[in-house]
Amino acid sequence: MQDKGQEKMQQATPQTMVLTNSALLKYTMFSIVFAAFTLLIIILPAEYDIDPTGIGHELGLTIFHQGKDASADQLLTLEASKKSKGDSETIEVLVPAGRGVEYKFIMAQYQNLEYEWITDGAALYFDLHGEPEGDTTGYFESYAIATLSEMKGSFTAPFSGSQGWYWKNTTDSPITVQLIVKGEYAQHGLK
Repeated sequence: MQDKGQEKMQQATPQTMVLTNSALLKYTMFSIVFAAFTLLIIILPAEYDIDPTGIGHELGLTIFHQGKDASADQLLTLEASKKSKGDSETIEVLVPAGRGVEYKFIMAQYQNLEYEWITDGAALYFDLHGEPEGDTTGYFESYAIATLSEMKGSFTAPFSGSQGWYWKNTTDSPITVQLIVKGEYAQHGLK
């Protein structure tokens, strides 16, 4: 009986493990490979938006870097608005028969836009409005709603986002709007 008790005590006693040079080299190589794998798959995509394998994008890690790009985009927006501030620009917008179109300017809060528009024919229903940047609820704020063939004025963006016109053509012929703008904005185009 004592032999079985001594056997159990010997099994419970921790044994010392001695690493040989080859085992130590094997574990070191494994650690280096694991570190390189972690760098390529996780760290580079998340921190620097460098994704040589494409796995970082699939795992959703590149989204972390997009927040850092926003400040760079804001700098580009400021540069573009400085360039656009002093120049007037003439834009032609075709509003198809029986349809409506939206033409928007991307503006930062408190930027100003002077505008004048005139149609080549009949009056159009329009809604001059803005949509806040990043809003997903569909909210918009109208500044002017009427049916006219021309309008001249200016407005200051109350919030950052897209600002512009919705024109609706209720006639049977297309109508061209000549839009002349001068002010501060980053970009513009049909929405």
